Amino acid sequence: MPMPLLLVPSDPLAPRVPDQHFMREADAARQAGMEVAVVDHDAILAGDVHAAVRRTPASDGGQIARYRGWMIPSAGYSRLDTELGTRGVRLVTDPTAYRAAHELPGWYNAFADLTPASVWSPWEAGRTPTSADVGALTVALGGGPGIVKDYVKSRKHEWHEACFVPDLADVAATARVLARMVELQGDDLAGGIVVRAFEQFAPDAGGRTQEVRVWWVEGSAVLITPHPDAPSGITVEVPSEVRDAVGMSVRTLGASFVTTDLALRSDGVWRVIEVGDGQVSDLPAGQDSAPLIRALATAEARAREVPADSLDKV
Repeated sequence: MPMPLLLVPSDPLAPRVPDQHFMREADAARQAGMEVAVVDHDAILAGDVHAAVRRTPASDGGQIARYRGWMIPSAGYSRLDTELGTRGVRLVTDPTAYRAAHELPGWYNAFADLTPASVWSPWEAGRTPTSADVGALTVALGGGPGIVKDYVKSRKHEWHEACFVPDLADVAATARVLARMVELQGDDLAGGIVVRAFEQFAPDAGGRTQEVRVWWVEGSAVLITPHPDAPSGITVEVPSEVRDAVGMSVRTLGASFVTTDLALRSDGVWRVIEVGDGQVSDLPAGQDSAPLIRALATAEARAREVPADSLDKV
């Protein structure tokens, strides 16, 4: 049976080798007994998945793979999965599981008790939300501060312009912030619009929220790192009882490789800020990736021993 495969983006200037950002992960994968191949991330985004996988070796069947790379829209991931299937390669995380972990509507119910209250609606890129649209969407949240985003990302660097709303009861103001977020996202708007209740988190010495990223493989926490946006050298401890509670939600979600971004609320309660598919979640600069890759290699070795249709169903 073929060895498990790790797919990483190719270097744009040297398309036969991994992108420098993922070179260490590729090296760790080889050391862990995995094969490594490159895919063209730009071609995936352009919709040419046939060109994207031209340097992925074909298999007679039975080869399983993980992707570790730059973010891919859910539709693009589905096309990538289909194209790899024609080459005898199967992504362990199927498109349904990817969307569930990657987009807020897919993971929210599993984490509803651990994350800020949220509402959402599918939305077309470029369509401006009206006050009527927003009023119907946010009524369940009532008043109070909130944030807006799409199904995957926020415009947190344009905080007051396209992310934060002082009072969701002010429908006109909420609509303005949402409209600006949609405008700035442009064609990159992912899935739809989301409005979340704002919760105040404990700041670090620089006044920023202290976030920690927990990496889960087959429902087990295998690595805990600072958030990639956190200042270098920061360390945050997550109590075991918090990991246990979050782990229950991870297992309820059912996806096999996910990340959870946690932060300590100002009242001392740990909260889940975001959930993501682990394949497209970034590691902090300088982070040793070997423990994560070894955990994936071990999981893939087990996966080769079970029926294909029993993996990663959500």
